[in-house]
Amino acid sequence: MITSIPIPILIVLCLTLGLAPFFPEPHLLEKLRMLFNGTLTKPVDIFDLVMHGLPFVLLAVRLAAEVLKRSG
Repeated sequence: MITSIPIPILIVLCLTLGLAPFFPEPHLLEKLRMLFNGTLTKPVDIFDLVMHGLPFVLLAVRLAAEVLKRSG
């Protein structure tokens, strides 16, 4: 379950896998730019977007679960 994943681990994943490679620019930013420009068409680019974006999605879901648990 998502609530069993420690938040610090997700933060480390975001800072490492989510932002790799650091130079010249993170893949996630490049792939998001391609998505918004409509040029994200190759399967490898879509895979890159999912792989580098997944840690951020998991962190957002984990934080949302934490907020909902505390409020209700």
